[in-house]
Amino acid sequence: MASTSWQDIRKSKQAHRASLIPKEWLLPASRLPGDDVLNVTNIPRTCGLLDPKELYITEGYDARALAEEIRKGRLQAVEVTRAFCKRAAIAHQLTNCLTEILFREALQRAAYLDAHFAKTGRTIGPLHGLPISVKDSFDIQDFDSSIGMAALARKPAKCNASLVDLLLDAGAVLHCKSNVPQTLMSLDSVNNLFGRTLNPIKRDVTAGGSSGGEGVLVAMKGSVLGIGTDIGGSVRIPAMCNGVYGFKPSKGRIPSTGLENGKAAGTGKEGLETLVGPIARSLNDCGFLCEVVKGTDPWERDADVLPGRWWTEGVSRTRDKPLIGILWRDGLIEPLPPVTKVMTEVVEKLRRTGVEVVEIEAPRFKECQALANAFFGLEGENHTFDLLEKEGEALVPWLAPRLKRKEAKTLEDLRQLHARKMGLEKDFLKIWRDSRGRKVDAFICPVAPHPVPPIDRWNGVSYTSSFVLLDYPAGTIPVRTPVEEDLHGEMNAAPLSSWDKVNRELCK
Repeated sequence: MASTSWQDIRKSKQAHRASLIPKEWLLPASRLPGDDVLNVTNIPRTCGLLDPKELYITEGYDARALAEEIRKGRLQAVEVTRAFCKRAAIAHQLTNCLTEILFREALQRAAYLDAHFAKTGRTIGPLHGLPISVKDSFDIQDFDSSIGMAALARKPAKCNASLVDLLLDAGAVLHCKSNVPQTLMSLDSVNNLFGRTLNPIKRDVTAGGSSGGEGVLVAMKGSVLGIGTDIGGSVRIPAMCNGVYGFKPSKGRIPSTGLENGKAAGTGKEGLETLVGPIARSLNDCGFLCEVVKGTDPWERDADVLPGRWWTEGVSRTRDKPLIGILWRDGLIEPLPPVTKVMTEVVEKLRRTGVEVVEIEAPRFKECQALANAFFGLEGENHTFDLLEKEGEALVPWLAPRLKRKEAKTLEDLRQLHARKMGLEKDFLKIWRDSRGRKVDAFICPVAPHPVPPIDRWNGVSYTSSFVLLDYPAGTIPVRTPVEEDLHGEMNAAPLSSWDKVNRELCK
């Protein structure tokens, strides 16, 4: 019998987290929004805690431009770090997006960087002085990577994740870790230790997961760059929910050792691997992070990373203008009218600018989700349940009826799954040629078959998990702010599947 309950651990973790926010950074009671206030994105600008320069630092630059200001000596690392720490503290009070707070350590690190610059006139790397946040699953020495589970709390990491060391060597300042779903296995970032993270744009819809805290923090401008992980859509879905950019590279691009995922060591190597990618406020910043990482010889830190520089990988265009494919549906869950409307707008805009867009078909797209789900359950979640039972911790309500302890798959089961995967990979190569045999450079499809849904109502991950299964690089690009008239439209055809039936209920 555990001497301390998971409820006691929750109370201790939350009290410690609260103690690390300086009192002068706390929002006065008069500035805390009531439950009826859904959009809180403007409160950091109006609350009075950030002075004009801090507002400009956190709002006026993307990561690349901010790094350049620091490199030229026009901004100091300490003032940049303080501005983002304060804004992260405000964001947290409004959305509950943080788990581990490193503000004190971040300011000490920034002071060291400023001293180095004053002495040498040089930065220590391309990320010098940039405040970067990471998902809770990344190990940072002396801090927990609990991923919201009591059994993993109060067990600080003994060393840094490989990417954390890389970021620090490039000059970054790590100022916080962000919230995730319990077990990392849902699309809403809620757990027993830290509670639920809210979407700052509309607090009654989901913030996404599993990198939900990261998506929220970047959207609130509490971090200039965020780092998440993705195996079913966990970078791209929070990016969609919070109106920012997210990118999942293919395997072997960004180091991923030193991550806590609630699984037994080695899990994932036999199936689908967790991939690391940026969440940012611009596409330029997603490229900036990948460019920096690949420019530091990351294969010397992580044996799974492939040698090569970022901008020399995947460059294959043979025409003056790209040929873009449009993949309207997966054949399993039909996109709701608002999604189809925005996709149509994207196609029309591309064509008006002279980009050729062709429709492509992927008949076997509908098979991907079931196969990905089979890979996710290889181990039967036995290690996860062992951790939960160690502290007597209950599953959160959304997971309770969905996550069960099962028998692990056999070696023969695994062979059959990989045989199916190989067949899909081969057939999907056909989508990279149009009907005239021309090479398609990239294709566009929905992130999800629905707009951002209410809390705990995300339906299906086939539009994101499929590209982990196939190991395609994939990203989320925000298009525009939705409006009321987007919700109008009817679907008269019969549902394609049980998933499709549930999806249509989101229209009601």
